[in-house]
Amino acid sequence: MKNYILFVFAFALTNCDVKTTVKTAAPVSEEKTKEVLEHHWKTFQANDLEGTMADYTAESVLITPDKTYVGLQEIRDNFIAAFEAFPKDSSTLQLDKSIVHDDIGYIIWQATTPRFKLQYGTDTFVIRDGKIVRQTYAGVAVHSDSCLRKFRSSRY
Repeated sequence: MKNYILFVFAFALTNCDVKTTVKTAAPVSEEKTKEVLEHHWKTFQANDLEGTMADYTAESVLITPDKTYVGLQEIRDNFIAAFEAFPKDSSTLQLDKSIVHDDIGYIIWQATTPRFKLQYGTDTFVIRDGKIVRQTYAGVAVHSDSCLRKFRSSRY
């Protein structure tokens, strides 16, 4: 009886059609990464909230020095605040450098607004399947002279 059970088990193992599914990553396209990066910069400059949000997914993460934003609603809230800080009609944004390597995008930029000057801004993006899945931002801002003059005159 032992031999029969062993034979059935061995027969089952050798005749089983075991299918293994291996999930492979989609091929990385530097051209697609560049396209998303250019779209993101264009919509950010235009204060286009819906256009900017079209670059993200529900799983996207944006890390800044002050907070980590996870998911579409938190990232949307960040850009609502950013568009208030960089009003389209009274701000100048300048892209100084853009680098793309595989699925990674990197930009260096600066901006002048009525309230402050962003002397140096930098973002790093990980872009997959045409969407920003990870982003980091850091920048150095100083208050504008007109803002400081207004502040000084209102204090005394």
